[in-house]
Amino acid sequence: MKASRIGIALATTLALSTLGRAEDSSTPQQVFDGMRESFKADKAKGVHAKYQWELSGPNGGDWWIDVEDGTYKMGKGKIDDPDVTFITSDKDWVAMSNGKLKGTWAFMTGRLKVRGSQSVARKLDDIFP
Repeated sequence: MKASRIGIALATTLALSTLGRAEDSSTPQQVFDGMRESFKADKAKGVHAKYQWELSGPNGGDWWIDVEDGTYKMGKGKIDDPDVTFITSDKDWVAMSNGKLKGTWAFMTGRLKVRGSQSVARKLDDIFP
C-alpha cells in the first residue's frame, strides 16, 4: 500500500512538472500577446495609467501599456512617465502570469519590484484578468 502511494505521488509530480514546463516555456512577448485577448474595456473606463515592465534575462526587455479611459495601447520599449514600473526577470514574469508564482510572494521576497502607485498597479489585474 505504501509503495503504491509513493508511485502515485511520483507519477502526479512528474505529470505536473511536465505541464509546468509547457507553461513556463512561454516568453514575455507571448504573455503580452495573451493580455491583448483578455483586455476588459469596461474595467478600464475612467482609468488613465501608464505601465512599464523592465524584465531581465535572456527573453527580457522593456514593454509598456498605456490605458486611457476604456482603451489601451501596448508596445515594446520604454514609455514616458510611467505611473507604475514592474521590475523582475523574464522567467518570474511568465511564472506570475501563468499563476505559478504569486505576485505578492515575488514582491515580498524581492523578486518583483514595483515603482510608483500601488493602487494603479492593482488595477492591472482587473483590466487584464
